[in-house]
Amino acid sequence: MKRKATAVWNGSGKEGNGHLSTQSTVLNKTQYSYLSRFEEGVGTNPEELMAAAHAGCFTMKLSFVLGAAGFTPEEIETECAITLDNGVISRSELVTRAKVPGIDEGKFKECAEDAKANCPVSKAYSALEISLEATLVS
Repeated sequence: MKRKATAVWNGSGKEGNGHLSTQSTVLNKTQYSYLSRFEEGVGTNPEELMAAAHAGCFTMKLSFVLGAAGFTPEEIETECAITLDNGVISRSELVTRAKVPGIDEGKFKECAEDAKANCPVSKAYSALEISLEATLVS
């Protein structure tokens, strides 16, 4: 399986701007710029897209891991923060909250750690420090 995205940039790094499009068209000429990346401008940025990829992949993997262990989650919500510091993407912080009937805290944490270690995006981000805060909610 391959998935594609296209980036177009016009102008200089700081004053220019660009847009991103994905094969699925979920992103279709979505704006990005210096302001949206390094300040609070309108549009997306690579780090935000990396965070979305990690949150989505981890959450889906956790659902599969829980299912393999005999549990069906009612809901899993994961936030991911990607750190860009001095021109280096260095960290991915996952914070997940899940409602999983019948599971105990220990088994849930074990499943969450498995998902963190084995989701494809975590593996792709192996150069990063990846942290996980996993909370079981009732």
